[in-house]
Amino acid sequence: MEIDLLPTLPSKLYGSDGGSYFAWLPSELPMLERGSIGASKLSLQKNGLALPRYSDSSKVAYVLQGSGTAGIVLPEAEKEKVIAIKKGDAIALPFGVVTWWFNNDDTELVVLFLGTTLKAHKAGEFTDFFLTGANSIFTAFSTEFVGRAWDLTQDQAKALVASQTGSGIVKLKEGTTMPEPKKADRDGIALNCEEAPLDVDIIKGGRVVVLNTQNLPLVGEVGFGADLVRLDSSAMCSPGFSCDSAYQVTYIIRGSGRVQVVGADGKRVMETTVEAGCLFIVPREDFSLEGVIT
Repeated sequence: MEIDLLPTLPSKLYGSDGGSYFAWLPSELPMLERGSIGASKLSLQKNGLALPRYSDSSKVAYVLQGSGTAGIVLPEAEKEKVIAIKKGDAIALPFGVVTWWFNNDDTELVVLFLGTTLKAHKAGEFTDFFLTGANSIFTAFSTEFVGRAWDLTQDQAKALVASQTGSGIVKLKEGTTMPEPKKADRDGIALNCEEAPLDVDIIKGGRVVVLNTQNLPLVGEVGFGADLVRLDSSAMCSPGFSCDSAYQVTYIIRGSGRVQVVGADGKRVMETTVEAGCLFIVPREDFSLEGVIT
């Protein structure tokens, strides 16, 4: 059975005046389920807060636009890491990490998430488990259970479970105090791909930054690789395939271009124009050829 490889845009899953959360769905992009791949996008307005949650998948987050703050609690860590984030940042998020995201700037903050769903609740989809808010995993527990689990009084347990009435994404009041980011907390977790040393630099061609355990140590715990490819006008990526039989996921950050995909049988299985915001997946048995147009 043939699988549709055409690029798609994400669907909005939920939102509020603080922002929105979008995801690519296996029902619209079947390659997600076939390759156990997840893809989503978070958009936050000024003072928008994506409430603390942990995911059933390891991911790499990439800041497409804006700046803000992210809180990260790694598995088995004793302290939270709070980092400043900005356009071009790649953040490695291993399985089981707890995160929150906040935009304190006038510019919209947009973050892309790509990851593997091999251990996920649903193949091809990220499932987030919220720690606070109306849809928190704790709201169904009695305050007695919550209090005994964390040695809290009944009043403290009630405040923990019920004080946040929003869900998913909320908008904080102007002037709300948030944890201050620490520069040292970025070490090993975040790398700005627009400022990092180039792995490939072709005059009038393009530039490539590859995420690896040298420039982003925590990416080794994520379980997949990632790179940022920037092509100049009329440039192209030579035909290639994944030598380790991996699926290739491509998200178009900006610009437009043409892409061709050829199967192992020598037949062209896709030729189309791609634009900013589109995502497509190349099966591991196929080749891809990409070029930009002006």
